[in-house]
Amino acid sequence: MGLESKYIWMNGELVEFEKATVHFLTATLHYGLGVFEGIRCYVTPRGPAVFRLGEHIQRLLNSIKVVGMPALPYTAEQVSEAVCATIRANGFAECYIRPLVYLVEGGMGLNFLGAKSGLGIATWAWGNFLGDEAMQKGIRANVSSFTRHHINVMMTKSKAAGNYVNSTMAKTDSSRLGFQEAIMLDPQGYVAECTGENIFLVRNGRILTPNLATILGGVTRDAVITIARDQGYSVEEGPVGRDMLYTADEVFVCGTAAEVVGLSEIDFRPIGTGVTGPVTRRLQEVFTEAVRGKLPTYESWCHFVE
Repeated sequence: MGLESKYIWMNGELVEFEKATVHFLTATLHYGLGVFEGIRCYVTPRGPAVFRLGEHIQRLLNSIKVVGMPALPYTAEQVSEAVCATIRANGFAECYIRPLVYLVEGGMGLNFLGAKSGLGIATWAWGNFLGDEAMQKGIRANVSSFTRHHINVMMTKSKAAGNYVNSTMAKTDSSRLGFQEAIMLDPQGYVAECTGENIFLVRNGRILTPNLATILGGVTRDAVITIARDQGYSVEEGPVGRDMLYTADEVFVCGTAAEVVGLSEIDFRPIGTGVTGPVTRRLQEVFTEAVRGKLPTYESWCHFVE
């Protein structure tokens, strides 16, 4: 994956890619004291548009508050404009966007007292996280031996950098076993989410997804639920047992990086017919059109860069 671009926005100014650096002694590097967002910009008939930019930036600011980091010296509107400025400076028509809040001062004493937050925003060209073939055929997944965070151990409503050590260990183990994604259970043993995506089941034309109690509420998750209901599907949020995955007609995941992708197999058990099912396919199609500004119903989700 190439991360290169011309410029990265760092604390109020665009700097050349090679000069976008932080000091080795930032507490963010040592302790994971940072928060971030994953956002996408898509080509639309009206030019590049960022998918639900306002919601993503608000979640970034909420993550700061949940973790307890020092507030940024920027408003949500200023951060949104910085995102657009970074896209324009790099000339991207379509790209992935990574804002990261990190500590420029303090924090090495294991507290935020006297610390100062900084903000960087990077953009790069990035196709589907799980691969274009995954969109068509689905992917293989397994239930990880790693448990998802307890809600009073790590703050699960914050997209905190340190939370993703858990994801990285689970994903790496699954990759070693030949799977493309890991499904994680919560501390009570119910299905929570994947390493970077929310998860859905389809049974008898009805869609079920874990509730928000222990998971990160995805912006893409919310969009998929809205689309599904607009398409006439019943969507329920509630506890999901591991065995319910195996007997589902379809299972799919969604997230900014992965978009909407079906699961063809879980723990060596084929799901449904073993290929991406019709409900997942329909949601993929509508989501793809919506984020590219082709459906007036969802035009408000498009924040036009120009």
